[in-house]
Amino acid sequence: MNTVKKRRRAFVDQTLCVACGCCVKVCPLKAIEIFKGIMAQVHEDKCVGCGRCAKECPASVIDIREVQA
Repeated sequence: MNTVKKRRRAFVDQTLCVACGCCVKVCPLKAIEIFKGIMAQVHEDKCVGCGRCAKECPASVIDIREVQA
């Protein structure tokens, strides 16, 4: 039986992000940065999907999803 490993990760709807920086401030692993001053970008290799950024986002444009590890 082949088991697919999954992990959680944050995703930002970059078309709706207002680059307020709230997510950056609460990320314990510094996995999010404001890219070119216009949107948040998640560093996949650092994000563990804790969900703090999604809870803090005032525009509700961040969600946590399961992805293949």
